[in-house]
Formats: sequence, structure tokens, C-alpha cells
Amino acid sequence: MKIGYDSKRAANNFTGLGNYSRYVIGGVSKNYINANFTLYVPRTSRNNEYQALFSNSSISEVSPKSTLGKKIPSLWRSFWISNQIKKDKIDIYHGLSNELPFGINRTGAKSIVTIHDLIFLRLPKCYKFFDRLIYNYKFKYACKKANYIVAVSECTKRDIIEYYGINPDKILVIYQGCNSMFQKPVSENLKKEITEIYNLPKRFILNVGTIEERKNLFLIVKSLSQLPDDVHIVAVGRKTKYSDIIMEYVVNNGLTSRVHFLHNVKFTHLPAIYHNAEVFAYPSRYEGFGIPIIEAINCGIPVIAATGSCLEEAGGEGAYYVSPDSVEEFVDCANKLLKNKELAQDVINKGKSHIRKFDNTLLAKNMITLYKKI
Repeated sequence: MKIGYDSKRAANNFTGLGNYSRYVIGGVSKNYINANFTLYVPRTSRNNEYQALFSNSSISEVSPKSTLGKKIPSLWRSFWISNQIKKDKIDIYHGLSNELPFGINRTGAKSIVTIHDLIFLRLPKCYKFFDRLIYNYKFKYACKKANYIVAVSECTKRDIIEYYGINPDKILVIYQGCNSMFQKPVSENLKKEITEIYNLPKRFILNVGTIEERKNLFLIVKSLSQLPDDVHIVAVGRKTKYSDIIMEYVVNNGLTSRVHFLHNVKFTHLPAIYHNAEVFAYPSRYEGFGIPIIEAINCGIPVIAATGSCLEEAGGEGAYYVSPDSVEEFVDCANKLLKNKELAQDVINKGKSHIRKFDNTLLAKNMITLYKKI
């Protein structure tokens, strides 16, 4: 069997969709013996994790060969790649990040698309108008044309059905795990080293993710004045204009010394930062799944998340859940976890039991089952 993958994110994205793409390609190729894998990449990359995939001799790469294709790789990936898929006699083409090339139904290949979320439809104000138009056109096309859709959560599956009217039988929920480095112990020496590198406070609530309105860091910051005086907030993520709004509030309310922004953290340093935290807070208004919750639980940190999307699915009984608009609820949960170590440990234990189903070995196994079925 010949399996083709849209590998743009695998080659060029170092988190999120890139990690997911590499987990699928790496896991499936290691365990699907009677198959060959072609990675379609609009622009090649020196990403070490991506290059490591090619230690498997069953994996090869295809990128644009024409001058025009090299100059406009986005057109190659969305349109011209269909001719290449047909030429390569691909049996199954898997769009790993919400898209399929136009004309995929004329290539002779069966097709699968993974849809990670439809947040741009659920929270349109968080996206630019033309971005929403493009996303909606591409995602809807992929859902309509694909033989099967992989949703990363039941929440995302419900959104696909609601917004695009897709038959539920065509959608399979296949969970993913997080990077295996979050499952490994962290030494006290490394925790101390990371504390010094980033000047971490002794006690802090951690938040990880792009600092944007949807992620709702403001809820945590507004709660800080009602938490113990020695408790700080550490927010790890890319800075946006929303960061400036939060900083204005921090300065005006005398919280400057207790709120810490870390914008350029090495991914390999994240596990130690998690391990140094007392509580992980993720009150996002909407997510497709919520990988940071899985990372935190793997690191043995109690979690507070928000109701309203998939986060209860991700954390199960291993987290407390609050309304994304309720400072009072957040303060109550945070104080319980900060002041009661036995309660915090009970939440951690329940979380570790729950996340056993979020495993990249299972991801590969379930994906192979789908490939054989199709």
C-alpha cells in the first residue's frame, strides 16, 4: 500500500500541528510493515525531528520540482499536487492539518482529513474576516470530499456535524498524546537550573499557550489578588496585542512583581517548568482538544480548566472546571488546590488514570486500522 501525507506542518511547524503530523507519520510507519509512505512537502526543512523520520527506509519525500512550484509552494500544495498524487499511484492520501488538495477525488486515491478544530466558526471575532473565509472554504471542501474524517476529539466531531452537516458515520474520533518528554521524570538539579534560567518564582500558577484573547489568561490575572500573596503567575507563550491589555491591568493593579511572561521558551525546557508549578491553569474559551492539559497531568500538576468546549474531555476527573467568565469559581478552585496538598494529589492521580487513552501508540494503531478499512 502507498500512503501519502500532507507534510507541510511536519516539516515546518515545531509545536501543535507539527507535532501531531510527526506522531502520525512516525507511529504509523514504524508499525505498518507492508506500506510505503510519501511525504508531500511544499518547502523542505532542516527540522531535526522531521529529518529523523527518514531513518525509516519506507519513507520518501516529494517537493515541487518546477520553478513556479518552488516560487509559489502554497499553490503546489493546494492544487498542483493532485497530479503528483495520481502519478505516484498513491492509495490513501491523508491531509494531516484540516485540508485536502483540490481535485483529490480525481487522483484515484482514497482520502482522509484530520480536522483539529473549527474555532474560527465557533468564535469568529478571534479571526480576521478573510482568514475565516479561506479556512471555511478549505475545511468544508476537505470534509465533503474526504472518504473519512478524523476528529481529534468528540467536541470537534460535534462541530463538524453542526457546521458542515457531515454524516456522523464518516467521522472517527482518534485521540493523540503529547510529546513523550512530558512523561519522563525531571531531576531536582534540572528543576533548579530551569528556575535560574527563567527566574521562576518559588510558588506559581502556570499557563501555557499563545497569549491571545481566546486563551483567557485575563481570568487568572484577575484572580491573583484573591490568592495567597506569595503565589505568582507564569505565562508561557507567544506575545500578541492581548498581552498589552493584560499588562496594563497588571500595572494598574499593582501586580507587576507577581505576573511573569515568558515568550521564547525552548520546548525542551517546558517539562521542567511544568514540574516547578503548583497548579496549571487553562481557562480557554474554546479548544479543539487541549494538549497542554495532557502535558500538565503527565508532569503531575493539578489542573484548572474551563467549561464549554473539549477541556472536560481532555482532563476528565483529573481537573477542576470553572466558567471562563467566573473569577469567583477560579479563586475557589485555585485556593483549594494551593492549600490542600492531599486534594491536589487526588486530582493528579485521577488525571493520570484518565489520560491513559491519550497515547501516541494508540494513535498509530487506530490510524492503521482506519487505513486498512478504507
